Amino acid sequence: MHVDAASTPASSSSSVRGNQTSPSQSALTCKACGSGEVRIFYRIGEVPAHSCLMLASREEALAFPRGDIELGFCTRCGFIGNVAFDAGLNRYSASYEETQAYSPRFLRFLEEVWQEQIARFGLGPGMTALEIGCGKGEFLVGLCEKSGCAGIGVDPSYRPERTRSSAAQRMTFIRDLYGPKYAHLQADYVCCRHTLEHIAPVQEFMHLVRETIGERRHVNVFFELPDMERVLEQGAFWDIYYEHCTYFTRGSLARLFRSAGFDVHRLYKAYDDQYLMLEAQPVGGPTDALLPQENDLAVIASLVGRFERRVRDRLQSLSEALAQHRARGHRLAIWGSGSKCVSLVSSLGLSLNQGPELAAVVDINPHKHGKFLAGSGLEIVSPDSLRSQRPDVVLVMNSIYTEEIRNALAERSLHPELIAL
Repeated sequence: MHVDAASTPASSSSSVRGNQTSPSQSALTCKACGSGEVRIFYRIGEVPAHSCLMLASREEALAFPRGDIELGFCTRCGFIGNVAFDAGLNRYSASYEETQAYSPRFLRFLEEVWQEQIARFGLGPGMTALEIGCGKGEFLVGLCEKSGCAGIGVDPSYRPERTRSSAAQRMTFIRDLYGPKYAHLQADYVCCRHTLEHIAPVQEFMHLVRETIGERRHVNVFFELPDMERVLEQGAFWDIYYEHCTYFTRGSLARLFRSAGFDVHRLYKAYDDQYLMLEAQPVGGPTDALLPQENDLAVIASLVGRFERRVRDRLQSLSEALAQHRARGHRLAIWGSGSKCVSLVSSLGLSLNQGPELAAVVDINPHKHGKFLAGSGLEIVSPDSLRSQRPDVVLVMNSIYTEEIRNALAERSLHPELIAL
């Protein structure tokens, strides 16, 4: 899920503030289109610099480096990025545990994507698929197994011991950050899932991808990443965290691709509208917008203008709900220990030391159990631990998993109230 990312100068900030102008406002440049028409609209300071890096002790988690978030909106192309991002704070490695593949709901989604991509692009024997930012390799492995194609995956967090596949002999994994030294890699299909949001110099990155493809105009490109329009609409502050230094809507994503020499054929949302999906092919130069979904700049600008107020409202409503449960002596558990959890815990200041308020942070991924969340130092435990904790309320960090979590709790004879974000 990772590539080389250049850092930008960090600047100080504290808590969430309104639409103020940064002292360095006039010096800001859009990382997607190069314009100077960037304005800051959201700030939060001192957040953990990683959310999915597994830490072995509470002490290490509490002492983990922190950084600031200052989201800047480009009024010309719609790109949103953290202008205070410092890539030097990131430590991507095999200890980075980003996979969602332990969820049956997510696996059903992967199956849908595999089948659709194979059918749309005719992937099969004799072809090669390149995945930039392959994580633990689940998507590439499934693609190769089901299509018969060969595969190349690039990611420093890849764990070879987890690949058990009949297609293993057709796959090559490079445990490294994708960068210019891999521009020679050739493939018939290039995919990049949940990686672009981790990259600060997005324009440079897309030109590198285009360079990798070269004159092979038949190559199909598929990108998948979080949808920022939903975050803006809902005031979903828990979906903003340090690793994600860039944020896209359909329009800003398409504009980036078109400027880098791609023709965008398909642009849509998936997974309960949480993800952006883009399909494109390389061409000889920049292309013009053709899809109606690309014309979203005015809508996004309006959402950006209301975002800080919506965040404030969401923080207030969540704080009030937790206060009511605390007053009743209810025990709270959080299900899902990923980036959303780290962001929420940091924003609300939750702690196991607050008595009965927070009883446990739960995750179904066994590789996370016994590890600790960066920033808060909260330990991640297995769902079975709730048999003894017996929470009254479970905060579900992603609403798409609500029924899956409800069923997992019921299997353990637990029927707490679920609050889904």
